[in-house]
Amino acid sequence: MKEMTEVRMLKEGKYVLLDDEPCTIVSIATSKPGKHGAAKARIEGIGVFDGQKRSAILPVTAKIYVPIIERRTGQVISVMGDTAQVMDLETYETIEMKIPEELRERGLIEPGREVPFLHYEGRYKIDLRA
Repeated sequence: MKEMTEVRMLKEGKYVLLDDEPCTIVSIATSKPGKHGAAKARIEGIGVFDGQKRSAILPVTAKIYVPIIERRTGQVISVMGDTAQVMDLETYETIEMKIPEELRERGLIEPGREVPFLHYEGRYKIDLRA
């Protein structure tokens, strides 16, 4: 799901769709309006699910989509290499998710533990930063 908002309403740390990919806004800079033009905003973001850096330059009055990313909690059922089976504690469905490298190195994902994860349009990601 996504909703539409104006570029001027965006803030750092929030989500935005850049190149049809949900991104976290890293920086947003606005320029002053010119003699014949409107003020422009340069938005830089990092993809939530793929980690790629993306940017866009748009007028501040332009409309842009903001993804509605759900934050849910699940219980780790099993761990197989770099993949974890997680049961959503709301819907009780089982989802397989890749374990992020930094969490695998610290050994934070283990069976029986509850973990927060992000869900957007059939994509999932374990997110322990909260």
